[in-house]
Amino acid sequence: MGNGTSIGRVRGLGSAKNGTHHWLLQRFTAIGNLLLVLWLVVSIVLLQDLSYAAVIDWLSSPIPAVAMILLLVSTFWHARLGMQVMVEDYVHEHANKFACIVALNLAAFAGAAFGVFCVVRLALGASA
Repeated sequence: MGNGTSIGRVRGLGSAKNGTHHWLLQRFTAIGNLLLVLWLVVSIVLLQDLSYAAVIDWLSSPIPAVAMILLLVSTFWHARLGMQVMVEDYVHEHANKFACIVALNLAAFAGAAFGVFCVVRLALGASA
């Protein structure tokens, strides 16, 4: 095993042993997003009226509200996982990488929390 080639420098080091979990989470959230967006499209198409009041009335039911919350959480989680991979690949300095991942986590959590708050507020009747 020569140390001069790139394959010689990495041979025998083994895997990082944490990529499979991240990859599986991305695939599971993608499948969940696909199913939930399909449900959302079919539900909106089946609505008789697309007025604000009709959509709020539909979202006030427990099943659509819970499904919408699941869609929001799954979408933000999937986006966070994908953006984390980009940060890990393209930000090389450790301090900057840590700051970017912290900012990414805060933005994803804030977006999901705001979306869930809005759906809960509409589902509980505060439409104004």
